[in-house]
Amino acid sequence: MKVPSLRLQLSLWLLLPLLMLLALDAWMTYHRAMDAAHVAFDRTLEASLKSMREGIRLHEGRFAIDVPYLALEIFESEAGSRIYYVIRDEKGATLTGYDDLRMPAAPKPQLYKTVFYDARFRGEPVRMAAQPLPVRDTPSGQTRLVWVLIGETIEPRQMLAREILTGSLQQELVLVTLALGIVWLGVRRGLRPLHRLSGTVAARGADDLAPLEHRHLPAEMQPLVEAINQYVARLHRMLLARKRFFADAAHQLKTPLAIMQAQSELALREHDGERIRRHLRPLHDTVRQAARGVQQLLSLSRLEPDSGYAPALQPLRLDLLARDAALEWTAVARAGRVDLGFEAQAPVHAMGQAELLQELVGNLIDNAIRYAGHGAQVTVHVAARGKQPLLQVIDNGPGVADEERDKVFRRFYRGESTQAQQGSGLGLPIVREIARTHGATVTLEQTPGGGLTVSVRFAPVAAASAAT
Repeated sequence: MKVPSLRLQLSLWLLLPLLMLLALDAWMTYHRAMDAAHVAFDRTLEASLKSMREGIRLHEGRFAIDVPYLALEIFESEAGSRIYYVIRDEKGATLTGYDDLRMPAAPKPQLYKTVFYDARFRGEPVRMAAQPLPVRDTPSGQTRLVWVLIGETIEPRQMLAREILTGSLQQELVLVTLALGIVWLGVRRGLRPLHRLSGTVAARGADDLAPLEHRHLPAEMQPLVEAINQYVARLHRMLLARKRFFADAAHQLKTPLAIMQAQSELALREHDGERIRRHLRPLHDTVRQAARGVQQLLSLSRLEPDSGYAPALQPLRLDLLARDAALEWTAVARAGRVDLGFEAQAPVHAMGQAELLQELVGNLIDNAIRYAGHGAQVTVHVAARGKQPLLQVIDNGPGVADEERDKVFRRFYRGESTQAQQGSGLGLPIVREIARTHGATVTLEQTPGGGLTVSVRFAPVAAASAAT
C-alpha cells in the first residue's frame, strides 16, 4: 500500500479541522442570523399589535373590534409570508381571528408587555407576538382584559438568515482557501531541509559512512539525523568487525591449510598402510588445531563490543563450574605431562553465564598447559575476597615479561619469551572479552617463585543473589 506524502498528510490534517470549524461556524452564523432576523421582524409584529390595539372598543359590556388594514399591510412586502391574528377575552374566548393560534405560556401576564414566542400553526412554524390589554368601557367605567395575538410565517426570516450565512460563508471560504495556500507554501518551504537531507544521503557512495552534518538543520530534524548517524556508526563498526573477522580467519587458517595440503600429498604418495597412518596422524592434529582456531575466532567475533551481544547473567556456583572445567582438561594435561590441580573455598557464588565462563576457564587452562611446558604445575584456584568472587589459574612456567603483559591480549600475539608456538594467540583475548561481558577484570601477575598467575575478579554478589 502506497503511503501518502508527508506534504499531503500535513495538508489533510490541516484541511479537515478547518472544514469542521467552518461547518461549526456556519451553524453558529445561521443561528445568529436568525436571532438578528427575529429582532428586526419582531419590531414589525409589535407595531402591528399597537395598530390592532387601537381598533378594540368596549361598549355596554360588548366588544366592538375594528382591525385596521394598516396593521396587516405592513407584511405585504415580505415575499411568501402569511399573517394570522386572533383577539381573545380574559376567559380565552375568541372574539375575532383564527381560533387555532396558540396562546403564550406566560405564567402571569403583564399588561402592555409583548411576549414573543415560536409556535406551529397548520403544520408550519410561525413567529408569534402576544400582548394582554385592558379595555375600559367609558360610560360604565368597567375594564376587561383582552389578548391580542398576531403571527407571521418565518420564510422571510429564513431568507434573510440564509443571505447572511451565504455572505459569511463566501468570505470564510476565501479566507480558508488563502490559509490553505499559505499553509501549503509553508509546508513546502519547511520540508526543504528534509529534501536536502534526502538528496545528500542519496548522493553518497556505497562506502561513504561519514556522519551527516546537522548543525544547520531545524531542531525537529536533529534527533533524526543523530539517530541516522548512530545507526551508520554501528553499521560501520559491524563492517569493520566483519572485515577483521575475515582477515583473522584467513590469517588463522592459512598455515594449517598449507600443512594439511602438504601432509595429505605425502600420504597420497605412500602405498603402505602404516606409512599412510604415520602421515595422517599429524594431519589429524592439524585439523583439530584449525577447528579450535575457527571456534575461537567465532567466539571472539560474537563477544566483541560492537556485536551487541549481551549474555543473560544468572547466579551460579563458580567453584563447581571451575572444577568441572578442570576435570575436562585433565586428559590434555596428562598428555602434556602437566600436573593440573584444583582448590577452592566452597561455596563461591557469582553472576554469570555458565557456557561462557566454562570457555573462559578452559582458555586459561589451555594457555597455562601450552606455555608452562612439560613437567609444570597448573592450579585452578577459586575463592571469595569478601563478596567479590576471584578465579585464578596459576602456573610455574616461564611466565610473561612485564613489557609483554599488555601485548598478550592482542589477537594472534605469542609471547616472545615462550618456547611454545602452537597456540593461536586468541585465548587471552577471548578471556578478556568474556570477562568484560561479565563486568569482571583480568590481570596478569608473576607467581611467587616463578610463573604466571592470571586473576579474574568478578563484581561483588548481593546476598539475595548468592542465596539463590
